[in-house]
Amino acid sequence: MCRRFLLYGAVVLFFTAFFPASEAEAEAGLKGFRMGVHGDRTRFVVDLGAAVEYRVFTLSDPYRLVIDLPELTKEAGFDESVPAVGLIRNYRYGLFRSGNFRVVLDLRRPARLTRSFFLPPSGDAPFRLVLDLNPVDRETFLKTSDVVKPWPKVPTFKQAPPVLSEPRQRRSKKLIVIDPGHGGVDPGTVSKSGRREKDVTLAISRVLKKELENRAEYDVRLTRQRDVFVRLRNRVQFARDNHADLFISVHADSIDNKRVRGATVYTLSEKSSDREAETLARKENRADIIAGVDLTGESDEVTSILIDLAQRESMNYSATFANMLVPEIAKRNVVRRNTHRFAGFRVLKAPDFPSVLIEMGYLSNRQDEKVLTSKSGQASMAQSIARAVDRYFRLKVE
Repeated sequence: MCRRFLLYGAVVLFFTAFFPASEAEAEAGLKGFRMGVHGDRTRFVVDLGAAVEYRVFTLSDPYRLVIDLPELTKEAGFDESVPAVGLIRNYRYGLFRSGNFRVVLDLRRPARLTRSFFLPPSGDAPFRLVLDLNPVDRETFLKTSDVVKPWPKVPTFKQAPPVLSEPRQRRSKKLIVIDPGHGGVDPGTVSKSGRREKDVTLAISRVLKKELENRAEYDVRLTRQRDVFVRLRNRVQFARDNHADLFISVHADSIDNKRVRGATVYTLSEKSSDREAETLARKENRADIIAGVDLTGESDEVTSILIDLAQRESMNYSATFANMLVPEIAKRNVVRRNTHRFAGFRVLKAPDFPSVLIEMGYLSNRQDEKVLTSKSGQASMAQSIARAVDRYFRLKVE
C-alpha cells in the first residue's frame, strides 16, 4: 500500500523583488532540470521563471518522489535530455490536471527529502527549486507520516539580499584564481633539507598559471605574486572581488608518518571526512594567528542562511571539479587512498564559486619533496590540474 508525506520548502532566502502568489504563478515558466551527486546526497534542481508554491510527497512500490507545481509551460531552450544520476533512476513530468504540473522522480532505492529551498536569480541563473535526497532504509521510508497538509506559500520577501560582491560582468574567458598556500611570516611546512612549503606552492602556482594561460579561454590570477603573508579571508575576498569562476588553493604539507606520500584533494564539509583531515584543517586555519590576527570564530559569511544555501550549491560544483581532478592527477602523479576528502578549510568557505584545496604531496616524505621541487614534477602537477580544469568547464552546466 502506498504511503505519502508532505515536505515543505525551507524558503529562507531574501529575494530581490516582491512576488504575490498569483503574479508569480502567472510569470512562472519551466526552464529546465539539473541533477548532481555529492557523497550520499543527490540534488535535483528545477529552473523556473518565478518562485511558486510546491509540495512534495513520496510513493512506494516502486519508490517515487513526486513534486507538484502550478501549471507550467516549457520555455524555449528547454533540454529534454538531462540524464538521471545518483538516487534518481528516471524522471517524468507533464500536466497532471488543470492548474497542476507534476514531476515524478523514480528512485533507485528508498530516499527521503532532507532539504528543499528556493535560490533567487543570480547572474544568468533563474529561480531554482532545489531538493536534496539522501538514502534511507525501507522501514524509515514507510514510517513517514501520510497526514495531508496545505501547500507552502509562494515566497513573498520584500527585503533585498545583502550584497556579496559587485555584479559579475559578462566576459569571454573563465577567471581562475590560484592560491599559493602560506607566505611571508608563515612558511608552512619546512622539510628536513630546509625546503619551505611557501616556496614550493608559489613555484607550482606560477607554473600552473602559465599552463592555463597557454589556453585561450582562461584568465588566471594569483592571490600572492611573491613571498608575502596574505590572511586567509583576504585570499577568499580576492577571488570574490575578481568574480572567480574557480578557486584552487595549493599546499604541500607534512605528516608524522614520513613514509606516507601522494596527493589529496579537499572540498568543503561541515564535518571532516577523517581525523587527519580535521587536524590538517585546524592547522591551516590557524595560519592567520601567526600575523597577530586571530580569526577563530569569525564566520559571518557562513552564518547567514542566504550564504549558507549559496555555499551548498558551490559545494556541489566543488565536488564535481574534485571528481574530475583526482583521476587527472593520478595519471601522472602518486595519490593517496581516498584521494577526495572533506574538511573545513577557511579558504574553501566562499559561497560565490567552487573551491578546492590540493595537498600536492608531503614535504615530510623525501620522494614527494624531490618531485615537488623538480621542474619536471612541478610541470606534471600543473598539467594534470589544467586538464581537469578543461574537463570541468567543458561539462559544467550553468
